[in-house]
Amino acid sequence: MNSSTAWLALKSLEGGIQLTTSHVAQADRLVGDLTTLLDEWALTSAVQTLVVPLQGLQVALICNLRPEFRQRCMPGHDSLALHHTLGHNPQTDEAWALEREIWVALLGSPHRFQFANLASLTSHIRVRRNMALAARKTALAFKTEAAERPDADWHYEEEPGFILKPGRPLIHALIAATQPEVTGKLYDFSCYRATEYVILLGIAQEAQAHHPALLAELQSLNEQHAVRSGQFHDVFLIEYGSMETPLPSRFYVPGDRLWFRNPDERSSDVTGYEGSWVMYMGGGLFSNFWKRDTPFTLESKAIEIFHWKDGVYTDAQGELQMDETVVEALVAQTQAQPEARAHVLERMLRMRDPKGVYAEGGCIDTTREYPKSVSHDDCELVLPRF
Repeated sequence: MNSSTAWLALKSLEGGIQLTTSHVAQADRLVGDLTTLLDEWALTSAVQTLVVPLQGLQVALICNLRPEFRQRCMPGHDSLALHHTLGHNPQTDEAWALEREIWVALLGSPHRFQFANLASLTSHIRVRRNMALAARKTALAFKTEAAERPDADWHYEEEPGFILKPGRPLIHALIAATQPEVTGKLYDFSCYRATEYVILLGIAQEAQAHHPALLAELQSLNEQHAVRSGQFHDVFLIEYGSMETPLPSRFYVPGDRLWFRNPDERSSDVTGYEGSWVMYMGGGLFSNFWKRDTPFTLESKAIEIFHWKDGVYTDAQGELQMDETVVEALVAQTQAQPEARAHVLERMLRMRDPKGVYAEGGCIDTTREYPKSVSHDDCELVLPRF
């Protein structure tokens, strides 16, 4: 295959997973190793592969779902019903079903996920599994006006933020702050910061099992300074999709972090209601850290955000506030009326407008985020120094 033919092959085989090797013989061995792995998830017959020469001696192994399997299990790249279409049920082992769902979503993706090797791919899947499982267990206090962490593990300083007390293990401290079964208490922090803890926990658990040196670095870093907000994104995450090439509105991989935008200009001025950061937990469900036992579907999240416009009011100090009781009542009313529900969803399940624009767009963002590789032999993290 010449270079132009190889390029056409790469372009025509949409999305999925790409692994890179340095020689054709290694690619053949890689196909065998991948097939063995896929056997564990009962997916061998669902996957097609193509070996394509790249520049020099490099070879790409492209893997994605066979068209008939993708059409049956995730038509139009809709991954929200995979737990049903894959035949998973409440008796299926939770972690196994979740990893299998991640495999299928990656293989059926319209975006091509590239990995240096098979170890990097399997590490990536484990991190996503860790994050999704952690998100399912995370519960926070709602608007107590206090930013808190467990005193045994954390202390606060103005500039570095919440940092670990010396000798307190990072993994335990993250679990204690987000999973109330450990301490018997709910702690209050923003949904954005909570997603950072869930992501960091998933990475740290993978590092503990497969990259202890990285865990030691993460431990030391969090004893010195919190990595937050924009810096957290830059250090730990990769964003995929764009306004120019948006991801399909019903395509999500378990472990994705994503944002739902509030398309109403007035209510978006209420602090915390510009939009909503969530984790996709698999099984068609998105995190609800304040009501863990009632996670969101895509539809229920869209309906909640739609009614933020009805819950906004101006307080005695002239500040915009949100009345959640009004929102909850209207959400229940809309959910009970099929025509009203359909009208709201038609309005909300559109791609969002560009930043600063409030026109006909909905709440769906065009991008998602996932962690950089933390595989022992292909770690992409460059931790900051303070």
